[in-house]
Amino acid sequence: MSLSTSDPRPPYQQAADLIRREIESGKIKPGEQVPSYRELQERFDIANMTARSALRVLRDEGLIYTVQGRGSYVADAAPAAGIKPGSKTSDQSDPGSGVSADELRALREQLRIMSADLQDIKREVAELKAAKPQAE
Repeated sequence: MSLSTSDPRPPYQQAADLIRREIESGKIKPGEQVPSYRELQERFDIANMTARSALRVLRDEGLIYTVQGRGSYVADAAPAAGIKPGSKTSDQSDPGSGVSADELRALREQLRIMSADLQDIKREVAELKAAKPQAE
């Protein structure tokens, strides 16, 4: 599937929009891995840097996060309207909670890594289940 040549927007924006629609429609759910750079290259017939730019747009919007060496995943919830990821409003902790904004960010990162680990485990279990009937 190639991107539209009649669309005046750059290819990375077109690809980002298509992936965004899949996230918003629920086709790709929170915690699930989004297609890799290579998969995007093949799917949209685009260059590697274009695929990287498309995912960067979605990451900047807070729709996805990337775990180095593992891939990119859909964030648990879309950012609130009008609040940019990383802004003070979205990162402030509850003053009465005793948790600083830095601690909260560190916890969020740990949860993202754990979510990526969980997705890897689910994928491995599915592969093992699929292979089991063949072994018998």
